[in-house]
Amino acid sequence: MVQQVHQASDCCDVSVFLGISFVNDKLNNSKSGFGMFGGVFTPCTLTILGVIMFLRFGYVVGRAGVFETLIIIGAATLITLLTTLSLSAIVTNTEVKGGGAYFLISRSLGAEFGGAIGLVFFVAQAISVAMYVIGFSEAVVASVLPGQSKLLIATICNIFVFGCVFRGAGWTIRLQYFILAILLASLGSFYAGAIPEFDTGVFGENWDSRYSDAPKESIFTMFALFFPAVTGIMVGANMSGDLRDPSKAIPIGTLLSIVFTGAIYFSLALLMGGAREASVLSNLGGESLVIADISAVPFLITAGVFAATLSSALGSMMGAPRILQAFAKDDVFEKLRPFAAGSGETNEPRRATILTFVISQAAILLAYASTAIAPLNAIAPLITMFFLLTYGLLNLATFYEAITKNPSYRPRFRYSHWLTSLAGAVGCLLVMFLIDWVWASVAIFGMGCVYLYISQKEVETRWGDLHRGLLFERTRKNLLKLEKELHHPKNWRPIILAFSGASWERPQLAVYGHWFTAGHGVLTLGYVIQGDVENRLERLQSQERILNAFIQDQKLEAFPAVVVAPTISAGMESLVQTHGLGALRPNTVLIGWPNNAGKIVPFSTTLRSVHALERSVVAMRFSESALELDPRTVPLGTIDVWWRGNQNGELMLLLAHLLAQNQRWRSRPIRLLRMIENEAGRGEVLNHLEGLIDNARIVATPHVVVSENAVAAIQATSRSAAIVFMGMAVPEEGEGEEFHKRMTDLAGELSRVVFVKSAGGMSIHS
Repeated sequence: MVQQVHQASDCCDVSVFLGISFVNDKLNNSKSGFGMFGGVFTPCTLTILGVIMFLRFGYVVGRAGVFETLIIIGAATLITLLTTLSLSAIVTNTEVKGGGAYFLISRSLGAEFGGAIGLVFFVAQAISVAMYVIGFSEAVVASVLPGQSKLLIATICNIFVFGCVFRGAGWTIRLQYFILAILLASLGSFYAGAIPEFDTGVFGENWDSRYSDAPKESIFTMFALFFPAVTGIMVGANMSGDLRDPSKAIPIGTLLSIVFTGAIYFSLALLMGGAREASVLSNLGGESLVIADISAVPFLITAGVFAATLSSALGSMMGAPRILQAFAKDDVFEKLRPFAAGSGETNEPRRATILTFVISQAAILLAYASTAIAPLNAIAPLITMFFLLTYGLLNLATFYEAITKNPSYRPRFRYSHWLTSLAGAVGCLLVMFLIDWVWASVAIFGMGCVYLYISQKEVETRWGDLHRGLLFERTRKNLLKLEKELHHPKNWRPIILAFSGASWERPQLAVYGHWFTAGHGVLTLGYVIQGDVENRLERLQSQERILNAFIQDQKLEAFPAVVVAPTISAGMESLVQTHGLGALRPNTVLIGWPNNAGKIVPFSTTLRSVHALERSVVAMRFSESALELDPRTVPLGTIDVWWRGNQNGELMLLLAHLLAQNQRWRSRPIRLLRMIENEAGRGEVLNHLEGLIDNARIVATPHVVVSENAVAAIQATSRSAAIVFMGMAVPEEGEGEEFHKRMTDLAGELSRVVFVKSAGGMSIHS
C-alpha cells in the first residue's frame, strides 16, 4: 500500500510539471492495465531508438553532414513534439478507448476523416513491422550470418514477432523491459567508444553535407529516411485500450520519451561526426554497422540492434491490430466487421493480428523484390508519408477543437494552443511536399477518395465530433457579420415561414415552399396549437417530432416551428414576430387560401397583421383536383405571371424565376402577362414588358392581353397554365368577404394560383 502511494505521488509530481491537472488518481490507479512507464515510455523509446538509429543514422550523418543532420533531427523532433502536444490535449479532453490515433481523430473530425486515417495508419503500422524486420535481417547477416538470405531471415523474424504478439500483449510488454536494458547497455558502449575517438578535424570535415556521390539525394531524402525513427510517439497511444489511465500515461510517457530520445540522437550526430570519416559513415555496401565499429564493446551493439529491431517490430505488431479492431468496431466498413472480435479476457485482436502479419510479410517480399541493395531505404520514405499524414490530421483535429470554442473542449493538458496545433499541421504538410510532392499528392488524393467514399455511405456515428461545433462557430460569426452589414435589395433571399396546418395531411404548401427556397433561401414550417401552454406541452413535443419526421420523409430543406397560442391568429402573429435569428428572420409568410367562408374574417385579419409587420404575404389556392394529386407532381403548362405594376410584380416574377430553377420545373416556360383594355396600347406595353424582362435578366416571354373583362381573360389565357401568379391588396377591416369573393372570381377554375402581396425589400433590376 505504501509503495502504491509513493508511485501515485511521483506520477502526480510529473503531471504538475507538465501542466496536467488530474483528479481521482486513486480510482484511476486501481484500474487494470499497463502504467505510464511500461505502457507508453518504454515502447515509445524502444521504437524511436530502433532500426534507423543502428543501421541508417550513420548514413544520414555521412551524407547530410553534422549541420544538416542536426537540422533534420530538430525538424523531426519539432513535428513530433507539436503533434504530441496536440495528442496530449485530446487525450486529456475525452475518455480514451482502444484505437489510438484513429479513435482520437474520428471522435474529433468525424467518421469520414477518422475512417480514412484509420486505414492509412493501420497500413503504415503494418508496413512498419516489415521495416523493422528487414533491419533485423540486415543486422544478422552483417554480424552473425554473413552470406545468408536476408529474405529468409526477415520472414523467420516476422513469424517470431507474430507469434509473440498473437500470444498476448502482457507477455510482450514484460519482454520489453529486458530489451530496454540491452538497448541502454549498447548505447553506453557506443558513448564509451566514441568519446575517446572524437577528432575535431574529422568533425570539421563532416560538418557540411556530401551529396556529390549521390546527386539524387538531398536533405529532404535524408529527412525521409530518418523520420520513421521518430514515429514511435504513437506506439503508446495505439495501446490506449490497454492502459490503466491513458489520459495521464500518454502525455507524460510520450513527452518524456521525446525528450530522452531527442537528446540521444543529437549526441549521436555530434559523436559520429567526430569519430569516423563521411565515406565510412555513408558506406552501406561496406560497414553497415559502423556504430559497432565505434563502440567500445561491439557485441553490445549487435545485441542492441537485435533488441531494438525486435522491440520496434513487436510494438508495431501490437499497435496495428488494435487500430484495426477499433476501426472495425465502429462498423464503418461492413467487410471489416469480423476484425472487431477479440479473444480471451483481455480482448486480444487476434484476427487483426493475422491480417497485420500478412501485410507485413507482403511488404517484406515487395521490398526485397524491388531492390536487393537497400530495401530499408525503399520502404522508409513510404512510411514517412503515411505517418506525416496521420500526424497532420491529428494536429488539425486539435486545431479545430480549439478554434470552435466548443464548451466540451476542456483539456487538462495546458501546453497546447491552436497555434501550436496549426503549426504542427502545416509543418507536416510542408514536409510531405518537400520530400516528394508526387507521393504527397498521391497520399492525400488516396485519403481523399476514402473520405468521399465514407461520406457517401452516410455513416451514422454514435459519438459527437467537432463538425457541429465548427458549423456552430462559423454560423455564429456569419450571423453577427450579416447583422452588421446593411441590407441591399440585390441580396434579398426568400426566408419563408409557411403555415400549412397539418403539413403531413395537406403537404402542398410545404412542398411549394421548398421549391421557392431550395438552394436560395430558408424555409420554416410553422404550426400553431390552439390552447393553454401548460396543458399543451406534451402535444407540443409530439407535434415537433411529427413535423420533423415529415420534413425528413419528404426530404425538404426546412426547419420546424411549433407554438402554443390562445388562437390560431395569435399564434401565427407570434411566430411571424419572434421566429428567426438576426438577419435570418422571415421576410415572407406563405399561407393557404381559405375555401371555407368561416375562415375569411380571421384570414383577412392575418393579412393585415402580417402586412403591418412588413412581411410579404403569399397565399396559395389549389383546386380540388389539384389537391388530389401528389404534391410533388409538376403539372404541364406555363408559369404565368400577371403583371399590374412594380408593387407586387417584382416579387411575383422573382418567385416564378426561383420556382423555374428547380430541376422539375425547368421545362416550364415563364410568361409575363399584362392586361389592357385598348388595342392601341399593345405595342407600348409589349416594349415595356420586354424591357422589364431584359433588365431583370430572367428568361420569360412577354404577352399582352386586350380585354375589358379581367375574369374572362385570365381564365381563357391561363387555363392550361401549370401555375398562375397574381397580385393582391390587403383588405380593410370589414371588407374581407368582398375581397375574398373578388380574388376567388379571378382565380376561377384555375388549378394553382399564387396571390402575392409584397412588402418590398427586393428588386429584379439589381
